[in-house]
Amino acid sequence: MGLGEPHAVSGLHGRGSGDLLDAVVAVFPARADGSGEAESGPRRVALVGKPNVGKSSLLNRLTGEERSVVDPVPGTTVDPVDSLLELDGEVWRFVDTAGLRRKVATASGMEYYASLRTAAAIESAEVAIVLLDAAEPLAEQDQRVISTVIAAGRALVLAFNKWDLLDEDRRARLDREIDRDLARVAWAPRVNVSARTGRAVARLAPALRQSLASWDRRIPTSQLNAWLNTVVAATPPPGRGGKVPRVLFATQAATRPPRFVVFATGFLEAGYRRFLERRLREDFDFAGSPLEISVRVRAQRSARR
Repeated sequence: MGLGEPHAVSGLHGRGSGDLLDAVVAVFPARADGSGEAESGPRRVALVGKPNVGKSSLLNRLTGEERSVVDPVPGTTVDPVDSLLELDGEVWRFVDTAGLRRKVATASGMEYYASLRTAAAIESAEVAIVLLDAAEPLAEQDQRVISTVIAAGRALVLAFNKWDLLDEDRRARLDREIDRDLARVAWAPRVNVSARTGRAVARLAPALRQSLASWDRRIPTSQLNAWLNTVVAATPPPGRGGKVPRVLFATQAATRPPRFVVFATGFLEAGYRRFLERRLREDFDFAGSPLEISVRVRAQRSARR
């Protein structure tokens, strides 16, 4: 009929709907829904962390200029500072933000507005470098900053500053703290740097590229479902109330960050969803990007009748 390639689908069972979705997304204009390929221009990086962790010092080290005021007194940086800089042969747009002391709802005065601007800078960025003080124990403030980045759905790189001040005992304690307190972001690339000496700052660019590549990654539906069938056959989901849910198929609904929808005949436990996320990261190299997996329950055919 000259109408192009037809797509065979089943509205009842969902067969072929993933391939149809891929075909629809392929004809969308670039960035029509805020996802897809990166916009032209430098990639946007938010430099965040608690006060006095060395964000401005690191930015000055990267730019080679004194663009940000550095002072031992916490809270020197109030407004986000944009800087275009070349790192590893590529131009990046870095934003030095105010340190996040507490939740926006409990802040007041200048600190309240600084927190709002920092949150807005994270939202407008594509990837965030969370700077941590390697010389001090990991604090609740560090956890809150990381949670803010994950909640915003941004790619993530962890940078441990002041590495030149660590002795062997502190490094051993830090490894234990990371295993205990940062297990939920074990997927984030980690770079040990020193803003004062410039140690390993060149390793930030490869880590940023790795996280952004994961943030942009899309898995074809056919490949995703072939993988899902293999994983589910090897490790079926646990049952609830004597009934074992049957996993029907999955599709990737979006990128930036990657979002997956799994269709099943019953509820999938949170532990099984975490298992699927872990396997996705291992098999498709989603390092540096948060993943979202949701489940849609479809009634079985006999139940509908």
